[in-house]
Amino acid sequence: MATIKDFLTHNYRHFNAAVVIDAAQAYVDHLAQGGKMFATVAGAMSTAELGLSLAEMIRQDKVHAICCTGANLEEDIFNLVAHDYYVRVPNYRNLSDQEELDLLNAGLNRVTDTCIPEEEAMRRVERHMLQVWRKASDSGQRFFPYEYIYQLIETGLLEESYQIDPRDSWVLAAHEKQIPIFVPGWEDSTLGNVFVAAAIRGEVNYQCMKSGLELMGNLVDWYKANSQEHSIGFFQIAGGIAGDFPICVVPLIQQDLQQDCALWGYFCQISDSTTSYGSYSGAVPNEKITWGKLSVDTPRFVIESDATIVAPLIFAYVLDQ
Repeated sequence: MATIKDFLTHNYRHFNAAVVIDAAQAYVDHLAQGGKMFATVAGAMSTAELGLSLAEMIRQDKVHAICCTGANLEEDIFNLVAHDYYVRVPNYRNLSDQEELDLLNAGLNRVTDTCIPEEEAMRRVERHMLQVWRKASDSGQRFFPYEYIYQLIETGLLEESYQIDPRDSWVLAAHEKQIPIFVPGWEDSTLGNVFVAAAIRGEVNYQCMKSGLELMGNLVDWYKANSQEHSIGFFQIAGGIAGDFPICVVPLIQQDLQQDCALWGYFCQISDSTTSYGSYSGAVPNEKITWGKLSVDTPRFVIESDATIVAPLIFAYVLDQ
């Protein structure tokens, strides 16, 4: 029986399809040569259940660090504990304003064709997160957003609510491997909003949450430590802050700190953003050479397609499935 990799290799020969193969094989080659891979996750990939493929990539040491939006961090956990309450809306393109309002009144927050249940997902996790934040706030401790999620996982409070196979949660896989999850702009998320509300009410101290500037400093430390012996690749799913934030770490080290470090050793972006030099997410990779992020020798790929379709295929190729 043919594998997914066999199917792709046989059928994906031209245009965007060919780039999928080129990027996937270069990913395999990068790891085979002792490299590590830094993955960035934007969009609503966790609600699209990227964990079905990304979790195994993490477990098999094909991804060594992640930068994602706050929404992707939390929505993997939401899906973990409330999957059975999610509502799919196949005809989402045709919803009337009243139908959208009906979803709101039913406590269903729509993400394209999928509605996240307010009470079963967001409020359930909120109640547990408040306990973790308060503990740190009361003891004067400070952590990054993902570290609080890891602490929540370690309490075991969520386990009785699991509604999917835990192996399909990429955040659980990341916790298992203890890889860092860099989350810039975390306040632009449901739990970020919940934290601010709790701080305004006086239930937690703002200072118990480490800032984005500290996060960049933490990324500098990670990159310097890991790039000494390994070439670090950059696999970007969609655009936005999840990709823009971490790729800047190299020029920060070289130009602002005036310290030597290797450039990113591989680059691939899956994006449906129109190629444009006026749009950062649509900028072609060679523009990054001028910013001191990639070298002229860095393997560079742009796949102009839907990441929910392409990313799992590349992961299956890399996993030799």
